[in-house]
Amino acid sequence: MNALLKLLQTNARLSSSELADRLGIDESQVEEKLAVFETDGTVLGYHAVVDRDKTDNRDVSALIEVKLTPEREGGFNRLAERIAKFDQVSNCYLMSGGYDLAVVVEGSDLREVASFVSDKLSTLEGVVSTATHFQLKVYKQNGFLATSAAEPKRLPVTP
Repeated sequence: MNALLKLLQTNARLSSSELADRLGIDESQVEEKLAVFETDGTVLGYHAVVDRDKTDNRDVSALIEVKLTPEREGGFNRLAERIAKFDQVSNCYLMSGGYDLAVVVEGSDLREVASFVSDKLSTLEGVVSTATHFQLKVYKQNGFLATSAAEPKRLPVTP
């Protein structure tokens, strides 16, 4: 992977001059590369990784396994793209293994996610089945350890 992209994934708040220093190139070169990455869609956006336990946000997140019937001409693509467009969907991945898509859904509570699955997702033509797994705790997210997980604790030892 491009060294500039790796630095951005680690810390997107680095300034162009800081990125240039770390890469050993001119700041203008960094800005040109960033402009190209943003224009061609290599860089889709920037975001902060937030520890929800330190906020008053009590939204829930669920990973939904989705089995699909592939379409003759397009396989899974058209249906996956349709699912990805729902506002509740934060991530959507084509998977290998026992199911076809992994869909991450955000909602204000369990009922909102359940309603999305029952009213919108499972009713789509081509969706064969779903299995919903609610996120209970975050230990690591986007490469960052959650604060509570970063404090190592010894497990009790018994004879």
